[in-house]
Formats: sequence, C-alpha cells, structure tokens
Amino acid sequence: MDDTLQFGLVGCGRVAPRHVQSLRELEGARLAAVADIKASRAQRFANEYGAEPYTDYRDLLDRHDLDVITISTPSGLHAQMAIDAMQAGKHVIVEKPMALSLEDAGRMIAVSEATGRKLCVVLQNRYNPPMQELRAVVDSGRLGRLLLGNATVRWYRPQEYYEDEWHGTWAMDGGALMNQSIHHIDALQWLMGAPESVFAYSATLAHRMEAEDIGVASIRFRSGALGAVEGSTVTYPENMEGSVAIFGEYGSLKVGGTALNRKVIWKIRDALEHEREAIVRDEVDPPSVYGQSHKAVTADMIGAIREDRQPQTHGREGRKSLALVLAMYESARAGVPVSVAAGVWED
Repeated sequence: MDDTLQFGLVGCGRVAPRHVQSLRELEGARLAAVADIKASRAQRFANEYGAEPYTDYRDLLDRHDLDVITISTPSGLHAQMAIDAMQAGKHVIVEKPMALSLEDAGRMIAVSEATGRKLCVVLQNRYNPPMQELRAVVDSGRLGRLLLGNATVRWYRPQEYYEDEWHGTWAMDGGALMNQSIHHIDALQWLMGAPESVFAYSATLAHRMEAEDIGVASIRFRSGALGAVEGSTVTYPENMEGSVAIFGEYGSLKVGGTALNRKVIWKIRDALEHEREAIVRDEVDPPSVYGQSHKAVTADMIGAIREDRQPQTHGREGRKSLALVLAMYESARAGVPVSVAAGVWED
C-alpha cells in the first residue's frame, strides 16, 4: 500500500519554490496540486512540478486525496485559508507569520485542536545547525545566567517591492518587524525565554508604504535579562546583516550569515581554544535569506503525521513571535512600554 502523503500548495510566489524543492527531496511526499489567483503562475508551477493547477484554493481543498496543504500566500490570508483547510480535513503548513492578529492565531489553534488536524508554522531557521547548537548550549547551562539578547536585521528592499498591492500594507503584511524580522525575533524569544514587556519605536523613512521600514525595540524578559531588536529594509544597496546574539555570564554567542546559518562569535568559558574551528565550520552561506531548512520543517511535519505528535513549530509555538511583534507595534503607536500577552507563553 502506497502511504505517500499528497501535498497541495496554495500560493506560488517568492517562497513557494523552497517548499516544492523540499517535497522533491523527501521520501513519502508528493506535490499533487497547486493554487494561485494568477492562472499563468499556477499553470507554470503545475507544468514544472507535475501537479494539477487551480485558481481558487477552495477547489483544491475539495480534493479528497490531499493530506497536507502548504500555505505561502500573503500573510493576511493565512488564517482563513488555514482554517478552511483544516475544516476540510487537511493538515496545514503555513508560512510566517501564521496570522496578523492574536485573535486569528487563536482561531487557527482552536480549529486545529477541534479537528485533530496538525498545524505547523514555518520557522525554518530554528532548524539550522548553528541555531540548533546555540539552543543546545543555552539548554546546557554553559552560558550561566542569560543577560542580554540581540536580534538585528539590516536588509534592503527597493520601492518596487512594496508596489505589489500587499507588501507593506497593514491588512496583508505589516512592515520590517512583522515580515523581515520575525524569524530573528522568534529566535530571540526561543533562546531567551518569555518576554515581560517591550518599548518600541517605528518609522517609515525610505519607502512609500503603510507600515514601517524601520523598527527598534527594547525587551525585558521575565528572567530579568534585557534584549534589543533592530529591524529595517533601508540598508541601501543590499542586505547587510541578519543575526541573533546571546550573552550570558560565561559566554557570548552570535549567529549570522545570510539566513542565521553562520557562527560569527562563539566564545564559551573553558572552550575558548576551540573558538576559531567552531566558527570556520559554518562559513558557507545559502543563496538566499530563506536558507536551506524548509526541508527540515516539512520533514518534521511528515514525522508528526506519521507518529501522531505535534510538529515542533506548532501553532502555539508560532504564536509567540507574533505576540511579541504585535506588542512592539502597540508600544510604537502608544509611545509607552507594553506588557506582552502573558498567556501565550503559558501554553
């Protein structure tokens, strides 16, 4: 009996090829259908990858042979599409951010639990080998008490990027914090633990768009540690840095590179003599900021379905970075420190 999982892809834009390539490289998975509101784009994907094309995702959901739906549409569409897919009996992999409000994220989680369908949020950089090593060092206690954490995203987007009717809009996207920086913000809270409050500024200085192209924030974590976030799309003429740094009593670690894939600083007490070789080992960058770990996300979801367990980046986990970015937005609007939704980290 063939137990290959049949996948449907909704949204054939910038990140979609990463998902398709992942399926090609994994056993027990096959892309069977694609949907995009642009018929030519859906047809091109269908021709290239041997799938059936659709222009309405609801027609794709009517297929009884599909097991998993991957959603890579504009962010403002994620929640309803994911809910529709799970109510149609499909498991869901959804690109970041999982939604644009905590209410919608909560609805997605509730439907997942009510239907028994699995919900996985694409936070692929957690799977990168240097990030896994960084998490292991933090968990081991070798850094001692964590004192400070930084997430830095100094990227560039031309004006044309924001002229596709959804990037940079509040209804469909958000700005540099929600879109470009959320992977690094996710990594920061994943490593540092639950945040308590944030104070943020944001501005739109280099583009014509609704949302921000620069956001900076200070974070107080429940542990007493502090954090700083800088995210922007203004560093002309190219992406310059995307990094996460963690500083503890007994060590300082920083991972950067194109996609949080390269050790930049790796200093741990009693292991300083191995510092250089630890860094050199990871000095190969992937070709884009998406990195190489979409395959790991998809493989984990396949394992979760086969083993009837939660995927590692399940809905409640994906909601955390969303809550932190939304608190930054609220603080920037109000001009005061804002408490982060405490219940999100209690799940």
